[in-house]
Amino acid sequence: MKFISIVSSHRKNGNTEQLVGLVEEELRSIAESKHENIQIERISLGNAELKMCLGCRACFDKGEEFCPLKDDLLLIRDKINNAEGFIFASPVYVEDVNGIMKNWIDRMAFYCHRPGLAGKAAVILTTSGAGSTSHALNTMKFALMSWGVYIDGQYKFRAGELMKQEEMKNLYSRKIKRISDRLFYAVKGQKSLKPTFLSLLIFKVQQMCWQKEDKTNNTFDYMYWKSKGWLEPRCTYYTAVKTNWLKLKIARLAGAIAAVFFV
Repeated sequence: MKFISIVSSHRKNGNTEQLVGLVEEELRSIAESKHENIQIERISLGNAELKMCLGCRACFDKGEEFCPLKDDLLLIRDKINNAEGFIFASPVYVEDVNGIMKNWIDRMAFYCHRPGLAGKAAVILTTSGAGSTSHALNTMKFALMSWGVYIDGQYKFRAGELMKQEEMKNLYSRKIKRISDRLFYAVKGQKSLKPTFLSLLIFKVQQMCWQKEDKTNNTFDYMYWKSKGWLEPRCTYYTAVKTNWLKLKIARLAGAIAAVFFV
């Protein structure tokens, strides 16, 4: 199993980085106890070269390889494409993710059109000094869900201006263990095959959007969906699913109704 941690804090050894380190440590401990081989790689977005999105639509219309900003984006994309599980973590700035995370999400927006992370699982983490709402978590959640990622949990941590890692470990040890357990078994047990009601609904909205696309245009996005077989009426999700048939039916009905307002 391969895991990737995406950390957007620019603060070296800050609360967010220390928290992710504790989750990674626990993941390794679980894998060792289960005699499983795992790889964990951390990507610090603050240390990567990621220019601001120009909104030029090249990634939508031609593919992300045609993005005029020649930086580290495609390298990061390739790394996450080759992983099975993720930790996405951001500090909270003004009740949202920080600018580094938001810019990365914007630069990865081609996955909103062509969900390339279907079948992969993630947990989402935020840290704040004095507490926060769930807005920052939801920013990451809804982006990742539109990319096809199975979200196995989202958690916020209050850590003051700067909490020592040992103090953080003592204060949040049970929570960190729970997060690590959930992510490890989400990947090992292929929980992505049991998508949530909301994930099924989102797929239906996207599916109807591309089904109504003018087929004579043969846009890059449309051809991607067609090549995946996602436009077929019997297709219910990006990957094969093992879920309750009633939940699936209701989710698709709700998605069809919601699509009226988007398509």
